[in-house]
Amino acid sequence: MRKRRMINKHLPAVQLLALGFFLLILFGGSLLTLPYFSNSGEATNFIDALFTATSAVCVTGLTTLNTVEHWNGAGQFLIMLLIEMGGLGFMIVPILFFAVAKKKVSLSTRIVLKEALNLEQVSGVMNLMLYILKLAFVIQLIGAIALSVVFVPEFGWAKGIWYGIFHAVSSFCNAGFDLLGDSLANHQHNVYLIMVVSALIISGGLGFIVWRDLLNYHKKKMMTIHSKIALSVTGILLFGGFLVFFLTEKNGASLVNGNFVDRLANTFFMSVTPRTAGYYSVDYLQMSHAGLIMTMFLMYIGGTSGSTAGGLKTTTLGVLLIQMRSMLKGRTRAEAFGRTIRQGAVLRALTLFFLTLTLCVVAIMILSVTETIPKTSGIEYIAFEVFSAFGTVGLTMGLTPDLTDIGKLLIIAIMYIGRVGVLTVVFSLLTKAHKTQSKYKYPEESVMIG
Repeated sequence: MRKRRMINKHLPAVQLLALGFFLLILFGGSLLTLPYFSNSGEATNFIDALFTATSAVCVTGLTTLNTVEHWNGAGQFLIMLLIEMGGLGFMIVPILFFAVAKKKVSLSTRIVLKEALNLEQVSGVMNLMLYILKLAFVIQLIGAIALSVVFVPEFGWAKGIWYGIFHAVSSFCNAGFDLLGDSLANHQHNVYLIMVVSALIISGGLGFIVWRDLLNYHKKKMMTIHSKIALSVTGILLFGGFLVFFLTEKNGASLVNGNFVDRLANTFFMSVTPRTAGYYSVDYLQMSHAGLIMTMFLMYIGGTSGSTAGGLKTTTLGVLLIQMRSMLKGRTRAEAFGRTIRQGAVLRALTLFFLTLTLCVVAIMILSVTETIPKTSGIEYIAFEVFSAFGTVGLTMGLTPDLTDIGKLLIIAIMYIGRVGVLTVVFSLLTKAHKTQSKYKYPEESVMIG
């Protein structure tokens, strides 16, 4: 009995996960206020420092301060560490400690890891986490070397290698922070650079469970339905986005003025980067309305569950589409790839869709009151920013640097919810969320739908 009482005193896993991200943001924001991390040697405003820390931990990329101009080398290195811990999960530090010290991980820690990785069971979670760390290290190392090929000739050995490492981490973690000052706008003719960054973004946004299935496919000759849905939806969104941008921005000023290969590369990049990455090579203020709507849709969906990405997630969209197809065929069960998706997953997807869309709409309404919209723009100026924050993307039409304090705090909250997850935040606030449903059932009654 005594042992049971001690266990009950611990925070539920969802609360510990939400609290862990919050404390990491608060700690990072407090450090960034110190004069030691700024180029000017002066203290940074707390709200701006907190905004930067939130954007880094939530791997978003929205900034109220120019990263390369305001922060010195130490500040940039701290931001990179926050990006890494936010992208791979704040539990990376204790996991590394346990791995190096060869100590046994407690059950409570495994449960938190299960929640962080969106897994259904605790068994094998430590092996998966160590696999994730190794895979992330290898991909980022290859990415850093590939990017250094571009940056070393341009900036020299020391700065070029540092730029390669920073942008590899930022790209893989889908963070969008850059040290170039204008993202990839001045490198839009460098097809090699654009494709390397695209590969890193896609690698981080696919999800580690998908990567494990892909790398082990030659042995098992099978994949989980999670990976199949993630890969299918990712492919559809990438191809669909590319096709829409290729058609809508054909004569637009937003696209690069270059040869056909440059146009193809930048159009593809426009389809990749809204998937929570945040890098840009074109001017979104010059994009057509159709292109902006497509970009906001891609930002809202985001990447795959269990990845470095944010947003509604590709698997959530996939489950909703599968359920819709089943309903149109007169079936009650969501079936795909020879499998039946659990009803709980379908209900969770529907709940997520409703909550996230409501969150974005309410945020747009609030910001339309607190912020000033330029005369040359419409409500898309604010909507774009909200979807970018929720999807932890980092793309902007220019609102972020001019946000009011209320606007900054609201965007901070949206970035946090977008990274940690709506259901995680909601469940962490509801003390009874972990309890089972009632033992009795009310009588059923029909409701007219449609």
